[in-house]
Amino acid sequence: MSISAAFFAQAQDVSVIRNTVDVYSNAPNVGSAKFNAMGGSNGALGGDANSLLTNPAGLGVAISGEISGTLSVTNNKNTSSYAGSSYGYSINKGDLGSLGAVMTFQLMTESAWKFINIGVNYSNQSIENYIETPGNNNLVYDFPDATSSSFGRHAYDRYGYLSKTSFGVGANYNNSLYLGAGLNFLNTSIDQSDTAIFNSLSNGNAEYFSKQNTPFTEKANGFSASLGVIGKLGPNFRLGAALETPTFWNMDRGYNYYNDPITGDDFASENRRLTTPMKATVSAAFIASKSFALNVDYTRGLTKPKYKVYGDAETELNDFFKDNYKNLSELKIGAEYRIKQFRLRGGYSYASSPIDALTISKYNNDGSVTDNQSYSNLILNDRNALSFGLGYDFRSFYIDASFQNIFSKYSNPFLYGVVDSNYEAGYYSPNRLISSDAYAVSDVKNIRNNFFLTFGWKF
Repeated sequence: MSISAAFFAQAQDVSVIRNTVDVYSNAPNVGSAKFNAMGGSNGALGGDANSLLTNPAGLGVAISGEISGTLSVTNNKNTSSYAGSSYGYSINKGDLGSLGAVMTFQLMTESAWKFINIGVNYSNQSIENYIETPGNNNLVYDFPDATSSSFGRHAYDRYGYLSKTSFGVGANYNNSLYLGAGLNFLNTSIDQSDTAIFNSLSNGNAEYFSKQNTPFTEKANGFSASLGVIGKLGPNFRLGAALETPTFWNMDRGYNYYNDPITGDDFASENRRLTTPMKATVSAAFIASKSFALNVDYTRGLTKPKYKVYGDAETELNDFFKDNYKNLSELKIGAEYRIKQFRLRGGYSYASSPIDALTISKYNNDGSVTDNQSYSNLILNDRNALSFGLGYDFRSFYIDASFQNIFSKYSNPFLYGVVDSNYEAGYYSPNRLISSDAYAVSDVKNIRNNFFLTFGWKF
């Protein structure tokens, strides 16, 4: 389906779409080193606080109390290639990735209910992301004052974090059926910019431009709830299912705007409300013995992102997601092998592209325009992740470590912004503006290498 000029003019920035899908609709999935080493797959295994990230019924599997903390060191590298050149940029971060605790309460009665357990889990991740694209001397803009400039470079720059705090309860019925429920509280902070540099053909001076309504800042909090069940099909097999409600976000947004006929260049603020997709997860686990366990999770989005409508911008955002958003589909596989007190773990996960194929007008490398260029990976694309880890159990204490590699490759659109009698959505410098009804598109390769270290205590 094609993207209308009106949509992107009102939607302000490609970043709005990317953040809606990549940040707000993608709750943090950072857990303990064990959880991350197994690809985030534990929906039918459970047994610790990370169950609140997939299936709260896993809390009921625990038979002892536990507290753990996880340190994370992350590297996020984007390489953007355009017109025969490439720019690469890496971001390194160290942080507290996860905290978790489970309290177990054994029921000393004749009832078939064995345990009622309470869990809490905190997950945190950096969402900092920088995509810088090299310029193209063939892409020239002619200004009304009879001067011209060539495209020098473009950058999407995002700072911030995303955190999720979950509280839950799990119950064990006759060591064969486990039930659970959780409440999730999310917070995020985003600072986002969309900038371009054009170089004068007459004197070579660089001029800095910002996209209309950027840079912007968003502070948001959200809420969701989850329910889950795990059942044993014998001593070696378990099946699980979980449902998480949409996350209901309340966003406070501030942004710079330019070229207003009354106020000129200034700053404004607004409130937005966003409902992100409901998700369902089904899981299966095979536990061959105390030495080996395998788990598979499949998560499917059931609804689409939807903004509360305050004006044309939210209406057209909703129209875009209605027509072009593909429901989340994610597969996660994880395994653990125990050798006495040693633990060996590995995992793989795959998440499908969240956006359908799109058709746009694009600038070619020679500066000409192609009107109907189709992309199957525009803005975001499939994501693959491989992980492995080691652990050692000191009985009361344990230590785990894991490494995770996440890879994605997508087409990155930029420079679009119409300025006419209806729209004021171009790129602006203090003195001039650029209006464009086509995109330049780069190829971006994103690689994230993450290391996690967990210390835990069982009691």
